[in-house]
Amino acid sequence: QVQLVESGGGLVQSGGSLRLSCAASGNVFSITAMGWYRQAPGKMRDFVAHVTSDGNRQYDSSVKDRFTISRDSAKNTVFLQMNNLKPDDTAVYFCYARQSVVEGTSTRTFSSWGQGTQVTIAS
Repeated sequence: QVQLVESGGGLVQSGGSLRLSCAASGNVFSITAMGWYRQAPGKMRDFVAHVTSDGNRQYDSSVKDRFTISRDSAKNTVFLQMNNLKPDDTAVYFCYARQSVVEGTSTRTFSSWGQGTQVTIAS
């Protein structure tokens, strides 16, 4: 199992910036990707961005030109730099780690989640 601890949320004005961090511990060798989802009040949890263990990055189209995901592999930590924030970015941001574990002759893939960090953008 992997434990994830997020930090960096808060309240900023529209147009401002925030940097989220997510540190993984535990069975980190099973991690194949880390990233972020977000959930606004009354809405589904939506994909934001992730980076795979070989460095490939993906972004949701709504954040692609404003957010940057990066990682410090030595510290098992991912970062989400969020610039030009908008009120629509207000949500709880959840870090996740996709894991792949060999069990006998098969491979099980699953995700672990952090507790979430609140991001609020004031207009």
